[in-house]
Amino acid sequence: MNSENFSLSEKIVSTSYIRQGREARRSHEQLIRHLLEQGKCPEEGWSESTIELFLNELAVMDSNNFLGNCGVGEREGRVASSLVARRHYRLIHGIGRSGDIAAIQPKAAGSSLLNKLTNSVVLDILKLSGVVASCFVVPMATGMSLTLCFLTLRHRRPKARYIIWPRIDQKSCFKAMITAGFEPVVVENVLEGDELRTDLEAVERKIEELGAENILCVHSTTSCFAPRVPDRLEELAAVCAKHNIPHIVNNAYGVQSSKCMHLIQQGARVGRIDAFVQSLDKNFMVPVGGAIIAGFDESFIQEISKMYPGRASASPSLDVLITLLALGASGYKKLLSERKEIYLFLAQELKSLASSHRERLLHTPHNPISLAMSLDGLQADSDKAVTQLGSMLFTRQVSGARVIPLGKEQTISGHTFRGFMSHSEAYPCPYLNAASAVGITREDVTLCIKRLDKCLKTLKKEGNAAKNNG
Repeated sequence: MNSENFSLSEKIVSTSYIRQGREARRSHEQLIRHLLEQGKCPEEGWSESTIELFLNELAVMDSNNFLGNCGVGEREGRVASSLVARRHYRLIHGIGRSGDIAAIQPKAAGSSLLNKLTNSVVLDILKLSGVVASCFVVPMATGMSLTLCFLTLRHRRPKARYIIWPRIDQKSCFKAMITAGFEPVVVENVLEGDELRTDLEAVERKIEELGAENILCVHSTTSCFAPRVPDRLEELAAVCAKHNIPHIVNNAYGVQSSKCMHLIQQGARVGRIDAFVQSLDKNFMVPVGGAIIAGFDESFIQEISKMYPGRASASPSLDVLITLLALGASGYKKLLSERKEIYLFLAQELKSLASSHRERLLHTPHNPISLAMSLDGLQADSDKAVTQLGSMLFTRQVSGARVIPLGKEQTISGHTFRGFMSHSEAYPCPYLNAASAVGITREDVTLCIKRLDKCLKTLKKEGNAAKNNG
């Protein structure tokens, strides 16, 4: 209510009570005012009542919620289901206009304000995580967001047909290049101890062989499954600057890692990084469907934004804004700190479990999120035991653990990967992955280790029985 309505209310209910209510309302409005003034994630998280008040205030600014609105166009924010309307807080118009996802919509001042504030708050979180850049939220997951980056580069480098890609066995980032109409040039990783690392010499050779003018970009990766570790971003960025080749980084779940974000910031400092893409769901615990496209050249990031055709769903922006307002900067920093602590706990527990089964925790110090445990003994017991372990864990409700057997082949868009899922044509051993990602708890780790131990014992027992019967 405005001041006039509060004054009128004093004629109905005791003035002291109304003043108390007015002060309570003012405390909510003060938080909203700070957000509008600063465009930053609040230090302390908001209550649900403040967030809902704010979203309702935004919604009434959109034309579909105007009292007496008369819509005669084809896109008037009409929604058949009241449940759907409530799910979206009646913010129905989406974001952007036909020519630019960041443009203001005349029919939707509230949704446009939502979009601008979300981009501003997310930018603040990227700074908090260690990178100073420009960014915008796009309602597509990481793979399609990478495709949008590649398509934007096509206009800058019309003769280019190749993308140099240090191998990472994840289908969507490979298909992103194919979908954009380019030919991925797969550069195999080199084995250093247990770690798979970027082969910089092979990247340089490919540039010399293909010609820099024929290469759209180098497509590198930060966050990945061990024993693959983040690419040598600083060195790759320097190579790209040297040859004047764009550099796009797949930073899928790297925002939660200070090490991944440091690599990006350093890469931009010593060389060239044109854009880096990160998922909303993996980094901020929201539903799948959105990503952040960020970079150090604001004009290029705007160019990518304008490449997006048509209007876009506001759902990913709404989800991440609600989440960050609820957490606050302090809440998100706490989650990042807890994730690091649990990474150490997970490493300790996996190492202990591996030792008890005569396996070992692979030494991958350059991977700050994912860990891997060898499965040599399991492979020796039975060719099928490694694959069976993956099935057993899944049926026992251990999600996210990946079991990687030896020698698997996979063909994607005509390219055959040998040793698929291991990021290498011939990794020395089968292994199991586990990751300490944002939101994980000690209870998750404890239950996983307990169930994994039980599965390994069961498979060992079955293997011994088969040998005895044989």
